[in-house]
Amino acid sequence: MNYTSEMEKAMQTSHRIGYADYCRNLDKRMKVERKRTENYKKSKQIVSEIDNNIFK
Repeated sequence: MNYTSEMEKAMQTSHRIGYADYCRNLDKRMKVERKRTENYKKSKQIVSEIDNNIFK
């Protein structure tokens, strides 16, 4: 996969790691993916709470 400067900028901003390092280092990749999963779960919980408050 070819990565773009936008992808590199996003990785640096969000995770403080370059995309090339992300691809080469499994430990760093797993750390990034755990963080993404945690953020996804938190956002789903927030949406659920908002939905519950709207439809009460």
